[in-house]
Formats: sequence, C-alpha cells, structure tokens
Amino acid sequence: MKLSREINDDGRFVRQPNRFTDRLGPPEPGRYRVYASYACPWAQRVLIVRKLLGLEDLLDVTIVDPIRDEKGWRVPGGDPEYLSELYHATDPGYTGRYTVPCVWDTQEKRIVTNDFPQITLDLETTWGTSPNLYPERLRPDIDIMNDRLYHGLNNAVYEAGFSRDQQVYEEAVARVFTTLDFLEVRLAESEFLFDTLTDSDVRLYTTLARFDAVYYGHFKCSVRRLVDYPALWAYARRLYAIPAFRETTDFDQIKRHYYITQTTINPSRIVPVGPELDWSL
Repeated sequence: MKLSREINDDGRFVRQPNRFTDRLGPPEPGRYRVYASYACPWAQRVLIVRKLLGLEDLLDVTIVDPIRDEKGWRVPGGDPEYLSELYHATDPGYTGRYTVPCVWDTQEKRIVTNDFPQITLDLETTWGTSPNLYPERLRPDIDIMNDRLYHGLNNAVYEAGFSRDQQVYEEAVARVFTTLDFLEVRLAESEFLFDTLTDSDVRLYTTLARFDAVYYGHFKCSVRRLVDYPALWAYARRLYAIPAFRETTDFDQIKRHYYITQTTINPSRIVPVGPELDWSL
C-alpha cells in the first residue's frame, strides 16, 4: 500500500490508525506468533520485551525480510509468502498498509492485534512481570513519558522525513530536538528514564538506535547527532549492552530497509557507508 495515502493536503505525514486492536489473551505455548522486523522500531520494541521477560517459549516469532516491495513485507521461506495474506485472511476488505508488528492467532486464524503501543503493555502486564517494565507506581508517569516520546521523537522523525512542505518539516524537526534536549538533561544524572528500567526506555531506545544511521541523514533530522549528546549517547550504549537490546539490533537490516525501501526519499536506493560508531561501553 502506498505511504502517500498518509500524506495530508498540507504535506504532513499522518500515520494510519491501527486496524486490529483486540487484546492478547493469556499466554498459551504455540498459539500466538508475532511477525516482526529487525528494521522496524515499532517491531523491535516487542522483540526486546519478549527477550527481557523470557517469553521466547510462549510467543513465537517470524522475522520478515527487511526489504519491502509493492506487495509489502515478505516472509522468507514462509507460509504465507507475504504478510499481506494474513491481513486479508483477517479482513478481506483491508486497504491500509501491512504493518509490523502484528500478532497472529494460530487457533482462530486471524490477526489479533497490530496495535504496537499496546502489544508491549499486554506482554508486560499479563505475560511476564520480571523485570517489571510497567510497575503500577509509575504507570501514570510512564504513560505521560510515552506520549511525549511518541509525539516528540518516535513518530516526529517520520513526520520530518515524509513531510512534503518546508514549514511542516521544520516544525517536526524542532519537536525532535526539543525532545532530545529534554532527554539529555533528564539522563545526565539518571541511569534510566525513571528509577528502574521501564517500557519507556524500550520505546526511546529503538529510535536512538536508528538516529545517526538513518534519521539524521535520510529523514533530514540533521541539527545534531546522537553522539553529540553525551548523556543520551552513554544511555543508548548502556541499553545496548543488555542482551535483549543488543541481540535485536541489526544495523545492516535497519539501513537496507530505510534506504532501499523508501524510494520517494532515496530514489537511487544507494545504502550509505557508515557511520562508524562504537556501541560498546
């Protein structure tokens, strides 16, 4: 499906709503399968939480090919061949983009959810509780932080990258760097966004992991790099040192997905060399 459908008349990118929003039922080995991509920040959230909570035996995973074509995400060597087949099996009239992550119910033969903000919260509250990534005492504050991250950074980089109007682009970029400046101050004296690792850290990390490699150049968020923020750069590397974050971060797939797939921004499909970054502590 064409991303252009999500560009308003004023040149602003407005992300499509999530079509499937049922909640995950209790964990049952073999019942649920998440379709995800190492390239996609929304999908990587689920992969990180799945590993952090030790849910590998309860939630199966299929990693799609990072290069989308006109049919959408391809399932390497799989049945179905394309993720779109699951969308149409669930809703034959579906006309939106075929997005990851989505969770397939192997018993009911339908997509339960592609509601990426809620999937991790369901896993954190009903599937696994150690570590407690969504503690009750912090939930109101986490919800506020997650909203700020989404509008000011996670989605704002896309609003900048896909915008087709100079003023709209500049407004989105301003939100990105206002948010990064806020986070730099917050993390200057704190190991995590709160006093413990939470869902908010997962949501922030997946954007930071892509920032210098993709968003800085490809999405024109080029005021400053992640490495220009000492506290944020140190924080990102602390998270990368945790196996659940590091083992689900594939910089090659990230770069190939954005630069090869998004031809309206990069019609040559040339994948840039670099940047050379040392993510080790």
